[in-house]
Amino acid sequence: MTPDLMEAGAERIARHGGPVDHAPQTESGGRAAGYGRHATGEVDVTHGRILYLEDVSVSFDGFKAINKLSLDIAPGELRCIIGPNGAGKTTMMDIITGKTRPDEGTVFFGSTIDLLRHKEAEIAQLGIGRKFQKPTVFEHLTVFENLELALKTDKGVKASMLFRLDSAQSDRLAEVLHTIHLEDSVQRLAGNLSHGQKQWLEIGMLLMQDPKLLLLDEPVAGMTDEETARTAELFLTLKGKHSLMVVEHDMSFIRTISEIVTVLCDGSVLAQGTLDEVQADERVIEVYLGR
Repeated sequence: MTPDLMEAGAERIARHGGPVDHAPQTESGGRAAGYGRHATGEVDVTHGRILYLEDVSVSFDGFKAINKLSLDIAPGELRCIIGPNGAGKTTMMDIITGKTRPDEGTVFFGSTIDLLRHKEAEIAQLGIGRKFQKPTVFEHLTVFENLELALKTDKGVKASMLFRLDSAQSDRLAEVLHTIHLEDSVQRLAGNLSHGQKQWLEIGMLLMQDPKLLLLDEPVAGMTDEETARTAELFLTLKGKHSLMVVEHDMSFIRTISEIVTVLCDGSVLAQGTLDEVQADERVIEVYLGR
């Protein structure tokens, strides 16, 4: 979460008399999960791409985690990313969101925004939201309050205390509640939700910011079969309205949602195509799927 949202959440919890957690943990060690206030204006997608990476490389202590990686995603596309552990999937998302700086290469958001010139918080503000593997929500606040906090508003203490939803914001919140299947849980404490519901709530918090691109890291890990099926429905609903990059190992889930699948291995693209096409690729079978 961004610092302003963490502070606003801590202030809200304190007013309720609950324990204050100033820095909810995320997979990035507490760094922004993508809830920042977004910059105004549209991303230039006249060239048909909302995300573009070319010849991106990064090394850690001599190990090349990303090696001449090139890929692009179209506006409204739902792209699935698969590959063995250590293939570079998380590092790729770290680069896109500004957490890791590559040694070389080009990373553009639309045709004009060079992401390598921006910091993590700025990239969130531009319209890129990231969902880490473990859900990060304010467990001592209700579902409604979590979504309300994620609205694009002034997060200062005084502004937060005086804030009241207007009709447009109320409509947006109701729309997101419906989208994430939590209409019947609006007044439940987030800490009492199931694992899958917490994942949906965090996605809802991202959606309150109306991101143009969502990066989702193993979103159905630990979910029940029913929760996984409902998450697939959710992602297919978001497709077209937002661009999505989904990193996942669950092949049945990927089959349900995917059109194009990119296979990463050793930090670069090994194969790309439909799920059937990549599953039939001998290189993919050898390094990832097995025989």
